[in-house]
Amino acid sequence: MGTTQRTDQQRSADRRRRELLEAADRVVLRDGPHASMNAIAAEAGITKPILYRHFGDKGGLYAALAQRHTDALLASLRAALDAPADRRERVENTLDTYLAAIELRPQVYRFLMHPAEGSPGDQGFDVGKHSAPLLRRMGEELAQVIEERLDLGPGSQQLARVWGHGIVGMMHAAGDWWLGERPCSRAELVRSLADLLWGRLAAAGDRVGGPGF
Repeated sequence: MGTTQRTDQQRSADRRRRELLEAADRVVLRDGPHASMNAIAAEAGITKPILYRHFGDKGGLYAALAQRHTDALLASLRAALDAPADRRERVENTLDTYLAAIELRPQVYRFLMHPAEGSPGDQGFDVGKHSAPLLRRMGEELAQVIEERLDLGPGSQQLARVWGHGIVGMMHAAGDWWLGERPCSRAELVRSLADLLWGRLAAAGDRVGGPGF
């Protein structure tokens, strides 16, 4: 009985946490980096102390939202990398998937990557402390894909990590600039970034026994 009761309580807590994250998402979609704990609590129909009970503070809520959206983005990037296509098309599709995601939900992107712009009533985030782990995780994921698929010769593991983090850094910096200024179409940006990457990617062979790139 005790184990069953604990399991039911955990399921209930997990469900409630998902509901609160969905309420937070709705506020972030509306308010972007100005989303406040007060607004999120109001959207969820609870008081702010109850929200703190589930997430600790705004940093805890931010970390939970960041994981939720990073998981979804990584799933989309993996799908683009796994889709049937030649290598150049796969590179362009992966770049486009990232840019399309931040274009579709710019308020969510700004909340995650520019949280120090938040509401004056709430303590701001340390952008580096909270956003750097997201980019680091994406870099490691891409590094693993590169190592599994490309034959980079001696030192392949280290080179794959250099490429993975370098590509993610490029996508983030270029996407952030593009989202703010819109100096060109998304398709033009994708082609330009793919051109920048293409020389070394085109020269690398597929890893024997790997899924190919």
